Amino acid sequence: MNHYLLIYHLAPGYLERRAEFRAAHLDLAWQAAERGELLLGGAVEDPLDTAMLLFAGEGPEAAEAFAEVDPYVTEGLVERWNVRRWVTVVGKEASAPVRP
Repeated sequence: MNHYLLIYHLAPGYLERRAEFRAAHLDLAWQAAERGELLLGGAVEDPLDTAMLLFAGEGPEAAEAFAEVDPYVTEGLVERWNVRRWVTVVGKEASAPVRP
């Protein structure tokens, strides 16, 4: 199982517009979590300009599919997004454990 970071670059005015779409976004996120695709998600603060969602899977498809239908993306709260494979090496859930 590989890890993929879905990285959102938030648009100006994100915080002011978020409330309108938050319930739909969270519903989508919790559905992905219940399927075992989404492990963690949240915003990066100070400044609040980025959000990251950690997905698990054989490929990036689940993360990409999520972004394509996420109301934060479709309604313009996210300026741009990208998916990056994250090679995790330490921790119980690491995708490629490396020990000394």
